Amino acid sequence: MNKKVIMTTALAGCLVFSTLPTTFAHDMLDNSLAEKGDNEGDNLNQIPVLEGNKNLGNWQEVASAQLKQYDGVKKSTADVYAHKGYAYLGTHVRGGGNGGVRVFDMKDPSNPVEVTKFADDIPGTWQEKVIVKTVNTEHFKGDLAVVSVQQLKRDNPDSQGGFLLYDVTNPEAPEKLGFWEVDKRVPGTHELYLTEQEGKPYVLAANPYADYFTHGESMDFQLVDVSNPAEPETIYEFDPRSLPEVSDDFNGYHWNAPDGKTRPAFNHSTMTDNNGDTALLSYWDLGTIILDISDPHNVKFEGRTDFASDVQGAAHSSALAKGGNVLIETREVYNPTREGYEESYGYTRIFDIKDKSNPKLLSTFKTDRVDNKEDGVTFANTVHDPKVHGNTLYLSHYAGGIRAVDITDPANPVQIGKYVPEDAYIWGVFVDQNYILGSDMGNGLKVLQNNNSE
Repeated sequence: MNKKVIMTTALAGCLVFSTLPTTFAHDMLDNSLAEKGDNEGDNLNQIPVLEGNKNLGNWQEVASAQLKQYDGVKKSTADVYAHKGYAYLGTHVRGGGNGGVRVFDMKDPSNPVEVTKFADDIPGTWQEKVIVKTVNTEHFKGDLAVVSVQQLKRDNPDSQGGFLLYDVTNPEAPEKLGFWEVDKRVPGTHELYLTEQEGKPYVLAANPYADYFTHGESMDFQLVDVSNPAEPETIYEFDPRSLPEVSDDFNGYHWNAPDGKTRPAFNHSTMTDNNGDTALLSYWDLGTIILDISDPHNVKFEGRTDFASDVQGAAHSSALAKGGNVLIETREVYNPTREGYEESYGYTRIFDIKDKSNPKLLSTFKTDRVDNKEDGVTFANTVHDPKVHGNTLYLSHYAGGIRAVDITDPANPVQIGKYVPEDAYIWGVFVDQNYILGSDMGNGLKVLQNNNSE
C-alpha cells in the first residue's frame, strides 16, 4: 500500500457507530463509567487529514495494516514500539482479550508484514504495553521484551497480572523467559518501562490500585531487577504516604488533597530519562512523581507536579525533552464537566524541571477538540501519550489522531503537524528515524514516512 493522504485544512466529523468492545477507563474506580474503545456517539473524522509544515511538510501515510485474525476473532490495538526494524503492537480487550503482542517486519515500511504473536498464554488477560531493549547480563544476552499483563476480571481463578519477559533476539521466534506476578487482588501491570543502570536491566512497573486493593500490602509502583529474566526480583516500592501531603491513613486511592478536595491518586504509568537516573511516575491527581533511581537500591524522592484547585489532575503519561530538563505531562481527562473543575478535556502541560524539587509550569498545549464539552463523557477528545524526538513532541490523541508540536521554545509550543486518518482512534505513537508509527485501536498499524521525492 502506498496511499497518499488527502490534504485538507479542517477536520470534518459526523457521528459514527462502531462495534469496538468496551472496557472501563484507566481510572476504573471513577464513577463516570467512561469506556475506552467504544466509539458509539463519538465525533470521528471521515476525511483523512495530514497537515504539516517545517520538517513535517513531506510526510505521508504509506501503510495501514490490520491485525491478523485468529479463529476469526478481531482484536484491537493498544500501544506500539519499534526495535531493530520490527514493530511491536500490544492489544486491547476486543474479542475477549489475549490478543498478545503482534510483531511486524518493517523492512518495507509501505508493506508491514505481521510475522508472529506472543505473550498471549495467560488466560483472561490483555497485553497493552511492550518495551524492547538490547541487554547483556550474566544470565541473558540479547533483545529483551517486557510485556504488561492485566486481568480482564480479577475473579477469574485462572488469570494473573504482572509482566512477561521474552527473548526476541529473533523477533520472528520469541521465547518466554519469565513472569513477574502481582498480588492476585491487583488487576495487573498497566504500563511499564525497561531501563538499564550500570549494565543491569530494570523494569519500572505501574500497577494501578495495588495499594488500594491490597490495603497497603503492595504499592502501585515497583522497581524490578530483571538481570535474570527467569527470576525477576523486586527491589523497591514507592509509598505515597512518605510525602508530607499524603496522610498515613491514605487508602491507596482517595487522597485528601491540600486544596480540600478528595482526589484519585494511583500510579498509572512510568518511564525514565535516557540514562536511567530519573524515574517519572504518573500518579493521576497526585501529579508526576520524580524519583532519583541512579542507585536503584537507594531511591530518593525529588519532587512532583501539582494542580490548581480548579484543574482535574489525571496525570496519565510523561516524556522528557531538552536533555531531561523539560517534562511533558499528558492528562487523560474524559469527563469535561466535573463539578468544581474547569470545563475541558485532557490537555498537555510542559514543565521546567532543571530544579526537580520545584517543577515550574512553562505552558500548556491544547488541540481543537479539548473544548468540545458538549460531546460528554468520552475519550475521543483527550490527549493520551507523548513521545519526544529532538525538538518535536508527538502526541497520540484518540479521535484527534497524532499531533506534532514544536517545543523548541517549551514556553511556546506550536502545532506543526496533524495526522487524523478516517475513523481515527489513535492509542499510541512511536517515532523511529525511518518512520512514525501509530496504533489505531480499530484500524491497526499506521505508518508515516517522509517522502523526500516530492
